[in-house]
Amino acid sequence: MQMDFHYYATYCAAKLAGWSHEDSLAIAYSAQFVDCCSRTLLSGLKAPLSAATTQLQLELMNARTDLVGLQDITRIWASFHFLPGDLYAPVKRASRLYKDKVRLICGPNGALLKDTVEAARGGSLQAAGVAMHVLADTWAHRYFAGTPSLVVNNTDFWFYELLPDGGERPVVFRHSPGSPDDVDQGVYNGSIFQNSENSIMNLGHGRAGHLPDYSFIRYRYLPAWGGYEEIVKDNPADYHCAFCQMIYALRYLRGDVPVFETGCYDTQTAAPWDAAIRRILEKRQPDACADWKALGEAISGREIEDFELTRYQEEYRQASDAEKDDTFLGRFFLAALAQKSMVTNKIFMSGNLLAGFSVDYGKKGFRGIRDFVKLVEAQRGGNAHE
Repeated sequence: MQMDFHYYATYCAAKLAGWSHEDSLAIAYSAQFVDCCSRTLLSGLKAPLSAATTQLQLELMNARTDLVGLQDITRIWASFHFLPGDLYAPVKRASRLYKDKVRLICGPNGALLKDTVEAARGGSLQAAGVAMHVLADTWAHRYFAGTPSLVVNNTDFWFYELLPDGGERPVVFRHSPGSPDDVDQGVYNGSIFQNSENSIMNLGHGRAGHLPDYSFIRYRYLPAWGGYEEIVKDNPADYHCAFCQMIYALRYLRGDVPVFETGCYDTQTAAPWDAAIRRILEKRQPDACADWKALGEAISGREIEDFELTRYQEEYRQASDAEKDDTFLGRFFLAALAQKSMVTNKIFMSGNLLAGFSVDYGKKGFRGIRDFVKLVEAQRGGNAHE
């Protein structure tokens, strides 16, 4: 998903869930910031590098693709953008490595989603925003995995867009950085084909470019991992589920819903605005920011500030070391560390080493990455993991 959904649509969901205008903005900002918090940004702020929630293209091009490098990549992308749907999914007649990669395939309503939302309850607004980013991406990025893999993430000529008039046409993928996607002609930018299983070009939906991030598109394709059975993806329907599930999750985080259950969607709260929501989702445009912003302002009667990457950076820089964790970004970094820690531990405990090793601090004491000392201290000896 893109800023249109992660920022403006998240604001709409938070406001409908009962959060104030100011709190809705903070949640929405945090949800969008997940796509911005790279090691390059963190380095400039002298912030914990392990709080990275994304990687810039240049960072990825320079990333190591040995075992340690691949584990680092997987920790970021599986934790925040391609949350695994079922770490114990049955996979027949396959190598251990293949099974591990298939079990990292993203999908909605998995056990890890429940863990993600429940962990954010009682926490900061930033933690709520991180959880909403992760939740939304389980719908947009389903069927792709947050680890480099040709056999899981590759796309080829068997890729068709299902058109609104009932017809279909083949999707053309090209590698032309800087050129916009041509929605009218069905031409989309994607990564360069690399036949190496672990090439960074085969991370997530890179081979399909931004196409899975567009709410209007419906498509069918033939992944190798699915036993060569065709997959049909209906983004308008999936994005509608994502929006209504965000409302439900945010009501849970407010305390209005006692228990968070997967597979639940608050369509009733969304109902007065449902026609407008569906119009936005179906509109054939690569950027729906203006439409979601207008809807959010109609819902709240307040102006929605545009997302500004640098908004909270000076506050963080000027804060003393003792005060940094209480700044807006400081709370975001703690939420990011907690999410990455939890997901990495769950992957490790499933017997899957693609995200690396994990230590239960509550049982073993602190070991490993220094940045996570901050998380352990914040949780005061709780069940933190690395």
